[in-house]
Amino acid sequence: MEILKKLESQINGHYADYKPTGIVLEIVGAFALMYGIRLLSNEDFRNAVVQKLFKSLKALPGVQGQIEKEKSKIRKLLHDKFEIKDQEKFLKLPEKGLSKEQILKLMKQMKEKEDAYWKSGKISGGVYIADESHIDLMNQAYSMYSMSNPLHPDIWPSVRKYEVEIIRMTADMLNGDETIVGTVTSGGTESILMAVKTYRDKFQFSHPEMVIPITAHAAFDKAAAYFGIKAIHIPVDPKTMQVDVKAVERAITKNTIMLVGSAPNYPYGCIDPIEELASIAEKRGIGMHVDSCLGGFFLPWIKKAGFKIPNFDFSISGVTSISADTHKYGYTTKGTSVIMFRGEELRRFMYFVQPNWPGGVYSSPAIAGSKPGGLIACAWAALLKMGKDGYMAKAKEIYETAQQIKAGINKIPALHIVGESHSSVVAFGSKNFDIYKLGEALGKRGWNLNNLQNPNCIHVCVTAPMAKLLDIFLKDLKECTEYVEQNPTAFSDGLAPVYGLASSFPDRAVIADVGKAFLDAVLS
Repeated sequence: MEILKKLESQINGHYADYKPTGIVLEIVGAFALMYGIRLLSNEDFRNAVVQKLFKSLKALPGVQGQIEKEKSKIRKLLHDKFEIKDQEKFLKLPEKGLSKEQILKLMKQMKEKEDAYWKSGKISGGVYIADESHIDLMNQAYSMYSMSNPLHPDIWPSVRKYEVEIIRMTADMLNGDETIVGTVTSGGTESILMAVKTYRDKFQFSHPEMVIPITAHAAFDKAAAYFGIKAIHIPVDPKTMQVDVKAVERAITKNTIMLVGSAPNYPYGCIDPIEELASIAEKRGIGMHVDSCLGGFFLPWIKKAGFKIPNFDFSISGVTSISADTHKYGYTTKGTSVIMFRGEELRRFMYFVQPNWPGGVYSSPAIAGSKPGGLIACAWAALLKMGKDGYMAKAKEIYETAQQIKAGINKIPALHIVGESHSSVVAFGSKNFDIYKLGEALGKRGWNLNNLQNPNCIHVCVTAPMAKLLDIFLKDLKECTEYVEQNPTAFSDGLAPVYGLASSFPDRAVIADVGKAFLDAVLS
C-alpha cells in the first residue's frame, strides 16, 4: 500500500500543472509510441513500409530506367545459363515419326552428360541415392506399372494396396497408431497444399489465417495464395533459427486455422519446438501441421540411433498432420510424398467430390485426378528394399557426415555456421566476403550447393552419394574460401551479384520479376 501511495503522489505531482488536454495528449502519445514500436518490430510491417518508400523512389526520373536495365541484364544472364546448346531442337511435330532407335539415340546423348554430373555425388539435395542396384529396382517397378492409374482402383487394385501400405508404414515410422490416415501425393508441395486446404475447409472461417515461421517452406505461401488464406509470418531466434513460440502464440486470432512447425526447416536444418507449438494448438483447438517433407524418412532413424533431437512426430498428441517425402530420404523416384492426418474425419476435409457431374460422381483425395501408378509402385518397392536396417544405416552415415562438415567449417576462420541444425543440412555464411562467391567457386569444382537469404548464406544438404566425398568437400571448401578471400573481385560478372541483389533489394516486386525471368529462361 505504501508503494501505491508513493506512486500516486509521483503521478499527481507530475501532472499538477497540466491542463486536462495535456494529460490526455501525453497518455495518447505514450500509447502511440508503444504501438509504433510494436509495429516496427513486425517484419511484415517493416517490409511493407520499405516497399512503399521504394515505390515512391521508383517514380523519380531515371530510376525506373536503371531498374529495367538491370533486370534486362539479369534476364540475359539467366537465358545464357539455361540455353540448351548442341542439341537438335524439335519445335514442331516431325512430318514423319522417328523410329524407336532414333529416339533412344537422341535421349542417350543428353542423358550421358547429365548422369555424369548427378552421379558425381556433388549435388546438395536433389539426388538422394545413386546405388545402381536400387535404381534398377525403381526402373523395373515403374516399367511394370507405367500405364496404371490409381484413379481406377478397380482396374489396378495392386496400386491401391501399395498406396495404403506406404501410408501405414510411414505412419508407423512416425509413431502413429492405426488412426493415422493419409494419401500419397506428387511431392512435398502438394502434401503441404492439401494440409492447408484441409484446415481451411474444416474451420470454414470467412478470413482464415495460418501462423507459420518465416523459415517454413514457400509451399505454405503458395497454399495461402491458392486458397485465399492469410499467412502470418513469425520470426525465428537468430542463433538457433527455430521459430519464436511466444510470438506464435501472440499471433493467434479468432481466424487462425492452423500452426506450422518444420522438422527440419529447409534453410538451416533445425527442428522447430514442435511440442510447445502442438500444446498451444491443442489448447486452442486448431490444426498443428508438422512439415517433415525433408526429414520424415531421416529424423526417426537418427533418433532411434541414439542421437538427441527434439520430438516432432505423432507421439505428440497436439500434432494433427505430418507431411513426409518418400522421394527424398525415402530413396524412391521423384515425385511422391505422404500427407497424414490424425483420423479419417480430418482427412475427409482434404477430399474433393463433385456429385452432380454428368460424367458420374467424381471424387479424388488430393489435387491430381489421374496419377502415375508407376511412382507409387516405386515408393512401395523402395520402402520394402530399404527396411529399418537400411534406413538406419544411411541415416547414421549421413548425420555423422553432417557433424564432420560442421567441425570442418568451424576450423575455417572466415566462415561461421548459421543455425543449430538437427539434421542433414548445414548452413554457413561469412562476415569477410560475399558468401555467394564461395558458392560459385565451389561450383567451378563441380559442387552444387543452395543459396539462402536473410541472412545471406549457403547450405549443404548431405545425401548418401555426398557422404562418400567428405574429405574432398572439406578440402575444396577450405581452398575455395582462401581463393575468394584473396581475390575479392572474382566472380563479379557471374550470378553471385544476382543472388546478392535478390537478398537485399528493398522492392520485392522487382525480385519477383527476377523469379519470373528465371522461369521464363527455364521454359524457353
